[in-house]
Amino acid sequence: MNTITHLLRRAALPVALAASLALPAQAQQLSLKQISAYLNSFSTAKGEFTQINDDGTINTGQIFIKRPGRVRFEYAPPERTLVVADGDTVGIVDPKSNTGPEAYPLHRTPLKIILASNVDLTRERMVTGHASDGKTTTIRAQDPEHPEYGNIELVFTANPVELRQWVINDNAGSRTTVVLGDLETGVRLANRQFEIPGKGPVGRQGD
Repeated sequence: MNTITHLLRRAALPVALAASLALPAQAQQLSLKQISAYLNSFSTAKGEFTQINDDGTINTGQIFIKRPGRVRFEYAPPERTLVVADGDTVGIVDPKSNTGPEAYPLHRTPLKIILASNVDLTRERMVTGHASDGKTTTIRAQDPEHPEYGNIELVFTANPVELRQWVINDNAGSRTTVVLGDLETGVRLANRQFEIPGKGPVGRQGD
């Protein structure tokens, strides 16, 4: 298993569970500009998530987002792994490990697309799929310069526009799904929450 596959299986973020969400009866397909505007409308958010891994195992926990470049996944017991992106690196902290956190470049994961300082899904070759089932709008996005890094499928509801789910497809063919609860946006989050233990701080602004 390559390192990127390992990261995406552990850190990402089921269609079956999405059916349990309260969805509108009909919803017009959202445009890429509408979706980009929604993602750019907040810089911080927190909420609960359910993660379905490629092997069928399920984890739950809380997610904290601070754009640009920062996200924190706190997994609920019995899983005690912590996954943190500090702006340029994604760290996987396993309390059972004696070797310290594993670290990977954020720019090599599809998560960087939604953590960018300015999300622009209208960029050429970024979006490779865009469809609606009448209830949700789904897009598939990739780094146009490095499609080999994999892609992310984002599922949105409308009225109001909300991100409800994403699926990360890595270059080895595995899929990791993250179903989001209601995201609370505009929350105050200190930069220290996004420091990778053992790596050191990435900045003290807003602490």
